[in-house]
Amino acid sequence: MTQRLDYYGKAPDAAKKYLAFSQAVHGGELDDILRELVNLRASQMNGCAFCTDMHVKGARLAGERELRLHHVAVWRESPLFDERERAALEWTEALTRLSLEGVSQALFERMRGILGEALLAQLTFAVVAINGWNRVVAAFTPVPGSSDALLGLDKAGLS
Repeated sequence: MTQRLDYYGKAPDAAKKYLAFSQAVHGGELDDILRELVNLRASQMNGCAFCTDMHVKGARLAGERELRLHHVAVWRESPLFDERERAALEWTEALTRLSLEGVSQALFERMRGILGEALLAQLTFAVVAINGWNRVVAAFTPVPGSSDALLGLDKAGLS
């Protein structure tokens, strides 16, 4: 498959601003590994090959272990994630596949209790960002790995 459209070239202002929004969620309480796990899980759920590839490599560069990356898709059954990571992955799933009722008060309160308000807010924006990118990629189909050198992901040693 080839990329359908150079979306960055055709809508540079929007692409640059969305990229800036996405980068604004870096740092703070949302560390690099947790952010990559969240990005990976949302990308898996959305069937985004380009983003799944990107975030596996990003997680490896951030220091994530290979086995945990294999377990992201089955995090509920895996003993490899702590309470905070489990909460972040659950929140990611809830926001990625919104039910008709939205997010329940019970889930919100449980997540706030585990993650705290600052991390919950930052995590929410991170989930919004990756879901948007997944939709851009679904529309224009860039080839997985095609931006590795540009993004520094070739340093992950995965090909």
